[in-house]
Amino acid sequence: MVAVAVAAAVGVLLLAGAGGAAGDEAREAAAVRALVARLLGPGPAADFSVSVERALATKPGLDTYSLGGGGAARVRVRGSTGVAAAAGLHRYLRDFCGCHVAWSGSQLRLPRPLPAVPGELTEATPNRYRYYQNVCTQSYSFVWWDWARWEQEIDWMALNGINLALAWSGQEAIWQRVYLALGLTQAEINEFFTGPAFLAWGRMGNLHTWDGPLPSSWHIKQLYLQHRVLDRMRSFGMTPVLPAFAGHVPEAVTRVFPQVNVTKMGSWGHFNCSYSCSFLLAPEDPIFPIIGSLFLRELVKEFGTDHIYGADTFNEMQPPSPEPSYLAAATTAVYEAMIAVDTEAVWLLQGWLFQHQPQFWGPAQIRAVLGAVPRGRLLVLDLFAESQPVYTRTASFQGQPFIWCMLHNFGGNHGLFGALEAVNGGPEAARLFPNSTMVGTGMAPEGISQNEVVYSLMAELGWRKDPVPDLAAWVTNFAARRYGVSHPDAGAAWRLLLQSVYNCSGEACRGHNRSPLVRRPSLQMNTSVWYNRSSVFEAWRLLLTSAPSLAASSAFRYDLLDLTRQAVQELVSLYYEEARSAYLSKELTSLLRAGGILAYELLPALDELLASDSRFLLGSWLEQARAVAVSEAEADFYEQNSRYQLTLWGPEGNILDYANKQLAGLVANYYTPRWRLFLEVLADSVAQGIPFQQHQFDKNVFQLEQAFVLSKQRYPSQPRGDTVDLAKKIFLKYYPRWVAGSW
Repeated sequence: MVAVAVAAAVGVLLLAGAGGAAGDEAREAAAVRALVARLLGPGPAADFSVSVERALATKPGLDTYSLGGGGAARVRVRGSTGVAAAAGLHRYLRDFCGCHVAWSGSQLRLPRPLPAVPGELTEATPNRYRYYQNVCTQSYSFVWWDWARWEQEIDWMALNGINLALAWSGQEAIWQRVYLALGLTQAEINEFFTGPAFLAWGRMGNLHTWDGPLPSSWHIKQLYLQHRVLDRMRSFGMTPVLPAFAGHVPEAVTRVFPQVNVTKMGSWGHFNCSYSCSFLLAPEDPIFPIIGSLFLRELVKEFGTDHIYGADTFNEMQPPSPEPSYLAAATTAVYEAMIAVDTEAVWLLQGWLFQHQPQFWGPAQIRAVLGAVPRGRLLVLDLFAESQPVYTRTASFQGQPFIWCMLHNFGGNHGLFGALEAVNGGPEAARLFPNSTMVGTGMAPEGISQNEVVYSLMAELGWRKDPVPDLAAWVTNFAARRYGVSHPDAGAAWRLLLQSVYNCSGEACRGHNRSPLVRRPSLQMNTSVWYNRSSVFEAWRLLLTSAPSLAASSAFRYDLLDLTRQAVQELVSLYYEEARSAYLSKELTSLLRAGGILAYELLPALDELLASDSRFLLGSWLEQARAVAVSEAEADFYEQNSRYQLTLWGPEGNILDYANKQLAGLVANYYTPRWRLFLEVLADSVAQGIPFQQHQFDKNVFQLEQAFVLSKQRYPSQPRGDTVDLAKKIFLKYYPRWVAGSW
């Protein structure tokens, strides 16, 4: 009986949005043809024939592509959907042409004549969905994007076979309409919304007010952007996930409805109740379905719908009661508000709550939530499945369909990290789990544009029935495609990285950079890593050795910079350890030597290196924010939003350095000054024979951190210097010291 129920639940979801009407075939094919022209140019695009044919899929909902031709003939790309055709195109470019599509820049040199496909190559995905995004990605990576950048991302999504993704821009404009209709004033609404860089946590009920309000121009621009995003996603046959009402309301609702039953939630993220402690409507209150249906009706009226909606009521917040009856009622209220507007609604739920607070979410509590929605109408994202899967301890989410997701990155940090072995084997293990209700794979990073090898593997696994059999060979081929040519030293470097930084294992693996370089200094900093640092330094040497042959590749220069950055990060940890030991031993000369190298040589060298690539510039990051504005005052406001997120994350350093980045300008004017202050205070402590006072240092360094956030200093948005020369300069100075073990 269990297997029958599971099959029925999965069946409901397989049919949800499975292949649009036949009339959409022409539109989707046209979208893929336009993608080919954007990607390759109109000339090479003429060598490809693209069609979309629903009948190509032998099983409902399972995207399928077919490749043929080439050589003296045009390359034939057929797909059951636009996404399937785009994924087929990517397969041809990757496996037959040795090309590479990436965030950091694509390598698209086509061989001539175009390689022929032997016979007809047909591939079907093993699962209904390939999902993309995390609610936090909207703030850590997408927040300042214009349409040109969104267009690039949607193309990347299509080529990587993504067919399910969040589309959450513009929702505050819809909420504003609803709140005004309910009787809130514009001032009350303005006070409620966070600033743009923190909207993700406002949407999940974690925050309100912080670093707001939203300018009226923001709403107008986001509405326009959302329409374009949705139109393009739908043109490929993707299913956009729209937001729904999760139960959180502005405090001003209690003024309009004095008898309303609300619970004031606890604080979140070290914020006080000025910015957190959201108000949650009681599920039985009659205003709950009114607000929920008002919002969704207005949203669907504005944007249309594809019938899948996201809502997170208890993200990193403990519910008011552990009673299963309450949790079931709260869940039912959210779902019923959806189906009051859309009878076909499916609820997409981030399963992070079950992973984040396991002490609260016991079997009874989890069962109450999962059982409150009809099977097949709740689609759960097992958000951190590569490290801490939830499906294994919930009997495959009690029969509700789920997507096996790789979270990988926290805060959009830089830092080489991956768990490629776990990622490679994870989807198959979930598929083979007893009575599995897995219906897809997903990529759910908090921030993107980092560690691209990890996302290339995960995207490929969305189309594979089995794991990659030889990851060492896979990364070697990845490097050759990425750089446009095979080089033995580059391949060897990547195999070393696979064995080290990309081979984290166990539940402790988290892609969150906690290196001393990007943390507020103290004497208790953890410098341990899960890999042998020797592998990083040897990979660095090998990649530099291949530079004369590969330096013309933009992707190679990016990787060389990123690996050099990682090596400097390791060196900072080692010099910090030496400085700390010298302080504890009261050896002033050794402290000054190690501290001087760290703060006055290493960090300036890192900043100079980062400044050589436009993809690592603070100036570019801040200009992106300023470009959204319609006035100078608005530009200053957006820039401050961005600076806060990168550093203090709150008025008092509430989630300090969570979203750390290694950018030219940020290293020079944020990380370096506080390291210099720390080392000066340590030296004074030793010289004067007085203990180091961390509390006093924290107060003093906060002044530096806050000054950076409030500063109006502008930073270059154009690179300067040569990456290869600068990387070589750092290598020649520090690699011999590493080999000799002399710090």
